[in-house]
Amino acid sequence: MSAAVLPQNFKNFINGEWIESRSARTFENRNPASTDELLGIFPSSDEQDVRAAVDAASAAYKTWRLVPAPKRAEILFRAAETLVRRKEELARTMTSEMGKVSAETRGDVQEAIDMTYYMAGEGRRLFGQTTPSELPNKIAMSVRQPLGVCGLITPWNFPMAIPSWKMMPALIAGNTVVLKPARETPFSASRLVEILAEAGIPAGVVNLVHGSGAELGPPLMAHPDVAAVSFTGSTETGRSVSLACARDFKPCHLEMGGKNAMIVMADANLDLALDGAVWGAFGTAGQRCTATSRIVVQKGVYREFRDRLADRAKSLRVGDGLDAATEVGPLINEAQLKKVMEYVEIGRNEGAKLTTGGHRLEKPPFAKGWFHEPTIFSDCAPAMRIAQEEIFGPVISLVAFDTLDEAVEIANGVAYGLSASIYTRDINSALRATRDLHTGIVYVNAPTIGAETHLPFGGTKHTGNGHREASVAALDFYTEWKTIYVDYSDRLQRAQLDT
Repeated sequence: MSAAVLPQNFKNFINGEWIESRSARTFENRNPASTDELLGIFPSSDEQDVRAAVDAASAAYKTWRLVPAPKRAEILFRAAETLVRRKEELARTMTSEMGKVSAETRGDVQEAIDMTYYMAGEGRRLFGQTTPSELPNKIAMSVRQPLGVCGLITPWNFPMAIPSWKMMPALIAGNTVVLKPARETPFSASRLVEILAEAGIPAGVVNLVHGSGAELGPPLMAHPDVAAVSFTGSTETGRSVSLACARDFKPCHLEMGGKNAMIVMADANLDLALDGAVWGAFGTAGQRCTATSRIVVQKGVYREFRDRLADRAKSLRVGDGLDAATEVGPLINEAQLKKVMEYVEIGRNEGAKLTTGGHRLEKPPFAKGWFHEPTIFSDCAPAMRIAQEEIFGPVISLVAFDTLDEAVEIANGVAYGLSASIYTRDINSALRATRDLHTGIVYVNAPTIGAETHLPFGGTKHTGNGHREASVAALDFYTEWKTIYVDYSDRLQRAQLDT
């Protein structure tokens, strides 16, 4: 079932116009639930297209940075209003494009709505500081300044939310952007850019280039007119982005992997914890950087929790996300499906107990899609690869523990530090966990997913490099501080010398 009758040929958006790639090459965008369904044909761009997009953004920056921030905000507000009106259409198209169920794609569009409204509000703030000077008749203050052209490289699992997380704060701050969306989800990004254009964004302020990250990423990052790069994706690719930007001391924001743990204490509300585990582990078929990938369960309730979770996982309905009864959609592509299958084999070889799942779904109605069963490994050791490495699929590992200190040590004992949660009725345990879990996000009595746009999003260790998405924290990446002193004493005053 198709979300809509979609146009077959799409273009890049450069300098306010939809244009063909100079490469004349294309790629197909197909439905991961039914690969017979062709959603569109997109340009497979090359370095020439990147240069054209950056040139347009660089030229537009000269005037866009001078547009008063409240006027920039009016454009974003109009875009948010359009997103609201078109939410259902955009969600259905996104489900066809990347597979997650319609309820989740509505949430994806809602995040774009929330972020666009939020950053429109920041157009009347963008606060700096004013402080007393240590000298008389002197004003001391600071203001935010835009950076210039920002290169934005986004993933496929949140094809409208994450581009909005990056574009909206960049734009409200006075930057111009070149967006390179994931090759797997070009349609949603195209619609988001189309909506910004309809809202009145000036030519060249927002540019969109489709194609391979391996081909387009290096020239985008290396271009001398690109002032900063924001990337969301794998830790391996993020390391390459960091190295590429370091050569020119170019600021880069990295949002990368996770191996998120949910701690279940013996005193927890197990019904609530089970609800959280199912949603956190199998929502988006586990294809979230915040997905609940490990569940660390206190020994007193371990067996009960394991058995009840297995029953819940077995009952989940897998299928096309456009079917209202579907609870788990397909994986994004064949490569991701094979990766999940490889990790299932790794778990078996490591000696973990395959409690449920573990197989690709190949018979009708799954034959034409990339589906995998919700999978649970129990009796896992914390050092096992399936409990250490990001799988990005519907696979979770159960680990038993005795004490809260041990649980926190297990949760922290991975290379990543994005999200963690704890289920407990003990306020002391909850507060100790929020203090000691070394992650950027901690939830109490909630799963490891569910971030809100008005709070900082990001992680520690190999998850990121210290910057944050969302909230006013995002503005810290897309602006730089300028300190201004105004001396109206009409005489030379020497700071620190004449005080």
